[in-house]
Amino acid sequence: MPSHTGVPTEDLDRLMAGTHWNPRSILGPQHSTIDGAPCRVIRAWFPYAAHVDVIPAPLSKSLLRMTRLHEAGLFEAVVPEDIAVPLYRFRVTQHDGTIIDQHDPYAFPPLLTDFELHLFVEGTFYKAYDSVGAHIRTIEQVTGVHFVVWAPNAARVSVVGDFNRWDGRCHPMTNRGASGLWELFLPDLPEHTLYKYEIRARAHDTLLVKADPYAQAGELRPRTASIVRDLSRYTWNDRDWMTARAGWNPLTAPLSIYEVHVGSWMRVPEEGNRWLTYQELAQKLIPYAKDLGYTHLELMPVTEHPFDGSWGYQATGYFAATSRYGPPEDFMAFVDAAHQAGLGIIMDWAPAHFPDDPHGLATFDGTHLYDHADPRLGYHPDWHSRIFNYDRAEVRSFLLNSALFWLDKYHIDGLRVDAVASMLYLDYGRKPDEWIPNEFGGNENLGAVSLLKELNILAHRDFPGAITIAEESTSWPGVSRPTYTGGLGFTFKWNMGWMHDMLDYFGYDPVHRRFHQDRITFGLLYAFTENFVLALSHDEVVHGKRTLLDKMPGDLWQRFANLRLLYGYLFSHPGKKMLFMGGEFGQWREWNHDTSLDWHLCDLEPHRGLQRLIRDLNHLYRTEPALHEADFDWSGFEWIDFSDTDNSVIVYLRKTPASDASVVCVCNLTPVPRHGYRIGVPKAGQYRELINTDAFVYGGSNVGNFGGVHSTPIPLHNLPHSLTLTLPPLAVLLLKCEPA
Repeated sequence: MPSHTGVPTEDLDRLMAGTHWNPRSILGPQHSTIDGAPCRVIRAWFPYAAHVDVIPAPLSKSLLRMTRLHEAGLFEAVVPEDIAVPLYRFRVTQHDGTIIDQHDPYAFPPLLTDFELHLFVEGTFYKAYDSVGAHIRTIEQVTGVHFVVWAPNAARVSVVGDFNRWDGRCHPMTNRGASGLWELFLPDLPEHTLYKYEIRARAHDTLLVKADPYAQAGELRPRTASIVRDLSRYTWNDRDWMTARAGWNPLTAPLSIYEVHVGSWMRVPEEGNRWLTYQELAQKLIPYAKDLGYTHLELMPVTEHPFDGSWGYQATGYFAATSRYGPPEDFMAFVDAAHQAGLGIIMDWAPAHFPDDPHGLATFDGTHLYDHADPRLGYHPDWHSRIFNYDRAEVRSFLLNSALFWLDKYHIDGLRVDAVASMLYLDYGRKPDEWIPNEFGGNENLGAVSLLKELNILAHRDFPGAITIAEESTSWPGVSRPTYTGGLGFTFKWNMGWMHDMLDYFGYDPVHRRFHQDRITFGLLYAFTENFVLALSHDEVVHGKRTLLDKMPGDLWQRFANLRLLYGYLFSHPGKKMLFMGGEFGQWREWNHDTSLDWHLCDLEPHRGLQRLIRDLNHLYRTEPALHEADFDWSGFEWIDFSDTDNSVIVYLRKTPASDASVVCVCNLTPVPRHGYRIGVPKAGQYRELINTDAFVYGGSNVGNFGGVHSTPIPLHNLPHSLTLTLPPLAVLLLKCEPA
């Protein structure tokens, strides 16, 4: 039955109670009748207004006083049929006398098309980030913000913010049916508006206030509101880089990655130990990494996150660059500056789990919308967080959109996907009775497998030259093999086995290394089963594991020598390279995300020598094709001798299929100099020392071969020629033949 307002009583009751799923059917321009005669009315909902007038047209000076139909704030005015829809405005006079002119949100039609709704439900709306969330739009010459959020189990969703006193009664959104999407265009709202969604859950009729999952900016913790930002205004200046990247083959190119936690690489102690801003990082970090010869920076997550101690791996803003270091445009400028300096940017991305902060994704609409309700599927016991439901189309779409968003809007060159193993296995970190098998009785998470394959297909198809890297710690087959051969499709996989073997081996006192030589050579048995990145990551220098330098045995000199030896082996071993910040100069103290690296050490020898070695290794690695062109098959590697366990010496060749140029790599893994040590080599000539990690300039003892040595036609190690070398202690020699 209609009420005395002309609005059906049940609709009015729902509007007053804040449970109406389609406020547009009541508010805005409506056709009605007066005494049986048809007319046009406008209804408005202003809980805080003393009275409201309608300004019928943009240039009109006339006012139509609205009638208060309900004391809660429902107003109505009969208007002429030719009223300028949607360009008419309200003049709202509040009880304190404040007057505000604004357009009517409910005069604007829904903006999402049926095709977009279809793609969203199907899970193939790969650019949903351009429509879902908060986006500045100009409709009929009126600029405002279009809000869209997915909350299929909500009874009502409203946009709240400073503009409406955070009152969910003021701006209820329109439900778009089976899609589960809600939308509303709020005219006159500017960029930088703070907002959230107030969600009335069907279950228990509870009110939730949530940040926008698709928000492209958020407040600095502990504040949690989303922020309207327009990322399209930034002008990029990296066309040359992006064009060159599209033709780049990452498998044959040099790839040397400097892993950085942005908040603790360097701080400003004289200003309260504050973080560097994105602008300051562009001025300091980029030149530093470029000078050291790195090809890429890998940033630990810069997605918005509430808890510093998570290092960004428990995100609440999957589309928002963290506000800790500045606005989104400044992060864009940082990436732009890196590209102009010849540095790529890889970003850590964490789709394995999310935190249960009340403003985040957990129980978003009162249900387990993004995860599983069953803790055997939805709860992560290791990290006390929630696991995404990878089988749900809208959740898959959310994650795929997040990944593609960074490659698109921020020109990110690669994603390092965190905790892939925990995604792939249903029983990861669980006891036998704490997990549920898949439909075939196995422990594989088939939804996660499918998601990762789709991610890699889309990333490589739509962003030529971009790379994806899996942190995958098991023997799952084909992680970095194409999806059409059954692989997951990643460009690279972290070589966790190599990392652990190396750190175990280098932890032994050299006198015992003869009994463990298999540790340092074992990696070559599987080195070409994947496209590996040799990663010495942040995980190995925290939580009591000690820094790389502090892991090394022996006295002070031997510790530095061992670390130089490890780095020489890293850069000459097949596989791309990655080193966590601080390792390049020998940080003694474990990494602490709350403090800066100990940069004062760079003023001291041999820390400065270690830094010089990294610089020279990087530059040699980039300029010497044999060290990077054939990292992933046997054409790029050949053993000369791995059997000299008594002396703990290994010798091998790095080669390139494109030429007969090769680099001879000799590792003396004990502190004993070896004089007159003979090795076989493939051809005659003068073998010049490219690198001697024991050189005085690196902090070593300067034992060596005076820059090079000439071969002799004496066969050895099944090779036609040989060299007689002096092997420096705890050192790597890299030599290249210069034919006579």
